[in-house]
Amino acid sequence: MKGRIHEEVGTRLRALDQRYTPQRHALIEVLANAEGPLTVPEILARTPELPQSSAYRCVTDLVEVGVLTRVVTSGEHWRVELSEDVSGHDHHHHLVCERCGAVADVPAPPALEKLLHSGAMALGSEYGFFVNEHRLDLVGLCQACGGKNEDALESD
Repeated sequence: MKGRIHEEVGTRLRALDQRYTPQRHALIEVLANAEGPLTVPEILARTPELPQSSAYRCVTDLVEVGVLTRVVTSGEHWRVELSEDVSGHDHHHHLVCERCGAVADVPAPPALEKLLHSGAMALGSEYGFFVNEHRLDLVGLCQACGGKNEDALESD
């Protein structure tokens, strides 16, 4: 699996006349082994040989070529993960804790995915925009930060 990921990343970079440097390879290796999205400081903690300036530059470049997806959190650090088409993982969404910045990957039930897709297409169409994909981040409090599993969303 990881061999396929590195092959896909190398192919995408070569198509844009970019190199798959040892720094980029190390960064991809960390994300391929991660349980979920990571911040750059978390990536650096797992790859001490990677200079901080290189890590931020590599992440920015890999987001631009579609290898990584940025997950915005309410904390001071955003997170990144391998794009679904690179990782081979199923489509998923995120639960984002607004207090500690923790992010959990969660799949949506097929019925919800169908509603999200049709709603996104309709909204895009209304504005003359073609939607290629959708992302859904649910923001709230994780259990460790005091989140409760009681009807947190109130209807308008």
